Amino acid sequence: MIKRSLALAALLAATSLSANTPTPPTRSVEDVADIALTNDQWAWDFVEGITTEVGPRQAGTEAEKRGRDWAVAWLRNAGFANVADEPFQMDTWVPGDTHKAEIVSPFSQPLVIQPLGTSASTGPEGITAEVVEFANVDALRAAPDGSLKGKIAYVSHSMTPTQDGSQYGFAGPARWVAAGIAASKGAVATVIKAIGTDYHRNPHVGGTSFPDGVKPTPAGALSLPDAANLERMFDRANGQPIRMKLTLTPRDLGTTTSGNVVGEIVGRDPSLPPVLVACHLDSWWNGTGAFDDGAGCGIVAAAAKNVATAGQPLRTIRLLMAGAEETGLWGSKAYSAAHIDEPVAVGLESDFGADRIWRFESNFVESNPDLHAKIAAAVARFGVSNGTAIATGGADIDIARDQNAAIIDLQQDGTRYFDLHHTPDDTLDKIDPDQLRQNVAVWTQVIGILAEKPREILSPK
Repeated sequence: MIKRSLALAALLAATSLSANTPTPPTRSVEDVADIALTNDQWAWDFVEGITTEVGPRQAGTEAEKRGRDWAVAWLRNAGFANVADEPFQMDTWVPGDTHKAEIVSPFSQPLVIQPLGTSASTGPEGITAEVVEFANVDALRAAPDGSLKGKIAYVSHSMTPTQDGSQYGFAGPARWVAAGIAASKGAVATVIKAIGTDYHRNPHVGGTSFPDGVKPTPAGALSLPDAANLERMFDRANGQPIRMKLTLTPRDLGTTTSGNVVGEIVGRDPSLPPVLVACHLDSWWNGTGAFDDGAGCGIVAAAAKNVATAGQPLRTIRLLMAGAEETGLWGSKAYSAAHIDEPVAVGLESDFGADRIWRFESNFVESNPDLHAKIAAAVARFGVSNGTAIATGGADIDIARDQNAAIIDLQQDGTRYFDLHHTPDDTLDKIDPDQLRQNVAVWTQVIGILAEKPREILSPK
């Protein structure tokens, strides 16, 4: 909370983040990281505060604006320099008030559903039509053109929990593109099995898309138990058509303002390209955005603060809390467009919950093997393995990719992430403080090493 953050800032008042007289580190980053493993308050303070005092932060809305104002105040109270809210314009969609699905025949009963981002409204009267089942997106793609005219497409998947979250890429197209494909084949609406791994009656929301020239149609995600129930209905309908009444009333608000919140730990040599650490502030409307991505913002801010407690770093650490990530990476694109002529040395993002980091990856394992090896060795004591995959970075560091800069991925354990992702269960109580502290310790160690690198090329050019 803001009040508590003021007290925390007072405790660290001796560490000036924008000191007039540059001072090299007086404590080792290893010591600071080890302390963070058992005694770090900044990350919890951030995520507890923003989920309590702001809550859901739908992109482009007044709620997201309150979140940015809160984050600006928090960063200033914590002593960050050059804190600002950098506005940009975006197309804004909101879910509306009515979200209903009902099987009309042959097994009449309600189902739990939520609309998908950018989808259209059924109107308050709803629509009623026959439902056609598809086991996955590939089966939908194979359906003949025009075969879904006047019908509702239902698209399933077989997502399972994994440590690296790789099943999201396998199952995600059911949300990302199915509605557009179904609409192009004549469907009046699309319903999907929510992209998640839990079995609560909490639909996982998120955005969908429609190809150019295809008019958006209503689309929604069923909770996994309701999707399983619908699939059992298909199994025992004995050829009878299953008819659904669907009522979803999302709205487009047109162009509204979002923004990126930025702040800095100013380095001893501000002429050096900074270390860019990122997260996103917005969330979907149905949860408080604790795992996605309040925790990530708390982690990167806490790590930057911790590095500063060791003394003013050589390089500036620039913090980017991006806006409007969930609905189209608006903030990441806007930040890159606005700052493309300002080189960054390396980009990192935290946006996969708050469970422990288990693997380190970079995109400079070949071009700068000594640096890669140094970081890998430094984080091994926290149970982090040295990965062989080439880091590609998170959604909010477009600028690092656009500049062909160095990128690091600190891979978090995603085993339970998709139980919570984009659901009402994305709340503070799901965060394990011990695992959160491990994240902060690892990030502190990594940022501390990067921020002390002298004039050498960190990018894989």
